[in-house]
Amino acid sequence: MSRSWATIFYGLISVGCLMTHVATANAAFQLPEGEKITNPIVIGRGIPQKEAYELFDPRIGRNFDIRNLWIRADMRVRPEYRNNVCFGSGIGSAGECNAPLASPNSLVGKANDQFIQQLTRFGIGYDLSPDVNFYLELIDSRTWGGNQDPITHTCGPALSNGKSNCALGIRAGYMLIRNFAGIKGLGLKAGRQYLVFGDQSLLGHFDWANTGFSFDGIRTDYNTDFMNSTFGWFRISETDLPQGAPLGSGGPNLSPTGQAKNANGDVDMLVFYNQIKTVPWSLIEPFYIYYKNNLGATGNNAQGLGTPKHGNQTRHMIGNRIAVKKGSFDFSNEIVYQFGQMGDTAASASSLCGDPGGEGKCLHINAWATRNWIGYTAFHLPGKPRIAFNFDYASGDGRANCTLNAAYGECKTANTFENLYPTNHIHMGYMDVMAWKNMMSFSGNFQARPTNDDHIEVWYTNLHLANARDNWYRASQGVYVFSRPDNTVTHIGDEISAVWTHFFMNGMVAFQTGYGHLFPGPYISHNLGRRAVGQDWAYAQLWINF
Repeated sequence: MSRSWATIFYGLISVGCLMTHVATANAAFQLPEGEKITNPIVIGRGIPQKEAYELFDPRIGRNFDIRNLWIRADMRVRPEYRNNVCFGSGIGSAGECNAPLASPNSLVGKANDQFIQQLTRFGIGYDLSPDVNFYLELIDSRTWGGNQDPITHTCGPALSNGKSNCALGIRAGYMLIRNFAGIKGLGLKAGRQYLVFGDQSLLGHFDWANTGFSFDGIRTDYNTDFMNSTFGWFRISETDLPQGAPLGSGGPNLSPTGQAKNANGDVDMLVFYNQIKTVPWSLIEPFYIYYKNNLGATGNNAQGLGTPKHGNQTRHMIGNRIAVKKGSFDFSNEIVYQFGQMGDTAASASSLCGDPGGEGKCLHINAWATRNWIGYTAFHLPGKPRIAFNFDYASGDGRANCTLNAAYGECKTANTFENLYPTNHIHMGYMDVMAWKNMMSFSGNFQARPTNDDHIEVWYTNLHLANARDNWYRASQGVYVFSRPDNTVTHIGDEISAVWTHFFMNGMVAFQTGYGHLFPGPYISHNLGRRAVGQDWAYAQLWINF
């Protein structure tokens, strides 16, 4: 036996003896008082462990104090009714009222809709200390009758894309550490969480919907007397690991995704949001958002270049919001500029890169939007009435449908503003017929509190397109009506809506009802090829929270 092999052999024997000795000692646990095992065999584990692997592991949960545990919950039931969804015609599978054709067209039928949704949320939090918090929020979102069988209580039939149609999920689940690493004012939040900034024009909770937005990621918040700053990274889509994957590897879970099975097929978002607090009567909020979508274009491009979260794009967003409140007057202005590149597999777009059918990003993004409010509240009058006026604008692109129909021209740009993840319901009228993309609107709003428990609101909105050849996008950001290639009409219509809210039990219970009517403008008739009729929308909801 060579000297090297002898060394290895005797080394293995020594290790074996040591392991036998340690194993024997572990079995007996006969140690001198005050002593503990310091060199056990390494046991791979995640930290912190839920239960002890060995008898000498520390006891978990010994510091639990019921006084640090808190819960919150709410439930909402809301019937909703919408008449003439497509203004006298039928509706498509994606909510559109027509197809991108050179001639006027509308879908056969007459679309009316009514449904009842129920939202239930239950949150549980635990404060390990004043600076360390754990929070988990479960959400159950269901449409009455959506299970199609009274014996099915959690999941309905699978959707056509193969995805689960379950009702129960996790809206939030995170750990929050304040004064992180001993730095006063620095907070760290990791896990699934809400993102709510400014007027929620780009990032909001969207609690009007029965599910709302949640984001998986990590963020830091640093607060000083001068400014609050937030920086966060969020993973929007993970393409090579199924949800709850038992191991850190797997096949693609989105199909088709183009690039997949590695980080080149994911979607990420970076957010850097600031709030300057030292200017009298004002908040100044400069921000930057980076959105990188590496999904293949064929995975999300069915509605042209204006498809929400279109695949294969890199988008930068620079913006600022100013909010001023002085006495009875209030004013806000938000302006956002977006730039970057986008690609599409359609030959009309990808041929710009010399690679028809490829994934090159050869479409230039140059988009912008602005939101403006000015209001006056008569605090000295009964009911504290408030009147306000609004102007909103978001850019469009006359070539947005160039990948769907050659009549729209040659693809060169992708200048339709990306609305990202907003709460659109609180802007541009309550009927939710308009997204903050390819639009221009003028609004008047009146609010009052006739009693301490009642609130009324009346809203008028005049709706237009910013670019006549780009599409009309509804609040959910998908195409509502495809504009004709030769369209020059921009007036969509006029909306009037009213909402009444009554509170019970100091606001823990509320009843709300609303009604809206959209008077169609010439744009609808011109692009649907038929005389348009008005749309009615109504709802009532009962909400309990504690």
